[in-house]
Amino acid sequence: MIFSGKYHKIFDSMTLIDDLDRRILGELQRDAAQNLENLGARVGLSRNAIWRRIKALDEAGVIKGRVALLDAAKLGADLSVVIMIRTSRHDADWLETFAKVTRSMPEIQGVYRMTGDLDYMVRARVADMAAYDALYQRLIRKVDLSDVSASFVMEEIKDTTAIPL
Repeated sequence: MIFSGKYHKIFDSMTLIDDLDRRILGELQRDAAQNLENLGARVGLSRNAIWRRIKALDEAGVIKGRVALLDAAKLGADLSVVIMIRTSRHDADWLETFAKVTRSMPEIQGVYRMTGDLDYMVRARVADMAAYDALYQRLIRKVDLSDVSASFVMEEIKDTTAIPL
C-alpha cells in the first residue's frame, strides 16, 4: 500500500518506510557487514541516525536477520535441484509432518506451497546425484507423497536474496 510516492506502509505494523530507509535497506542487502560510518556516508546520514533507523527497522521486523552468503560449490554443494511434489493428502496432520520433515533437512533451502498443478516446490543443494538420491529416499520414507519429480540446475543465471525496494 503506497502513501503518496514517498512512504510505504509495512504490513502488520504502522511503520512507514521512507526513501532513506529504502536506501539503508538496499545497502544492508548489498553488504550487511559494513560499519555504521561507511553506511552513513553512503546514504548521507550520521552514525547515530543510521543506528536509530536500523534499530527501528529491526524492531518493526523489516530486518529479519543478517547472514553470510556462502559459495555452495566451494563447500561441496555443487548441485542445485528443484523438486516438484504432488500429494493426495491435504489434511493438517500431513502438512505438519511435511513441514517438520523438510525443515529438519539441511539440504533443503526452501519449501513453497503452490497454486496450479503442483502442490509443493522444494529447492535443495546437494553434492551430487547420489546425495540427491539419499535426500529423496529420506524424504519419501518420512512423508507420504503421490508424485515427486526433480529438475537439476545446469547454470545459475541469477540467484539473489535481495528484495526489490
